[in-house]
Amino acid sequence: MKIFLALVFLFFSLVSCEEDTLPKPKAYLSLNYPEPFYKIIVDDCPFSFDVNQAAEIVPQAQCWNKIKYPKMKATIYLSYVSVEDNLDSLLYDAYQMPSKHIVKAEEIPERVFQNPKKRVYGTLFRVVGEAASQAQFFLTDSIDHFLVGSLYFYTRPNYDSLMPAANYVENDMMQLMESFEWKNTSNE
Repeated sequence: MKIFLALVFLFFSLVSCEEDTLPKPKAYLSLNYPEPFYKIIVDDCPFSFDVNQAAEIVPQAQCWNKIKYPKMKATIYLSYVSVEDNLDSLLYDAYQMPSKHIVKAEEIPERVFQNPKKRVYGTLFRVVGEAASQAQFFLTDSIDHFLVGSLYFYTRPNYDSLMPAANYVENDMMQLMESFEWKNTSNE
């Protein structure tokens, strides 16, 4: 009987599956993001812009609003200040903000944005690397208004994993900048 069981075991071992058995991964990363559809945001703040419908606007005091992406666990923090003979210091701070991530960043390319017709000028900084913030921008009319935005994910910075989501939100930030309008300026 022992010999019979040994032969049956040997037979099944030889004719069993030919494929190598691989461990099953715990989960796959979902990189399917919805096609962006934009709506204009008009509120009591001195500006308006387009925002992705997949995002939620969380109004805050003094127009320091948040644009939340709940499915991505990401938020764009917006900070608005009035320009009062302090444009130089506001610009200095806006350019220093991405520099705080230089320790972890591989590079920080910038895109200059100008729309003289709407009097909107600014720069978008993309932080490449394991930094806490993946993108930052500022917008100004150079006279009365100044807006700063920073993108943060609620997770440990891992650039390779965050890059697709960061690129998606960065495109939304560019749409925000391109559609941005000040409600009033001094020279109107």
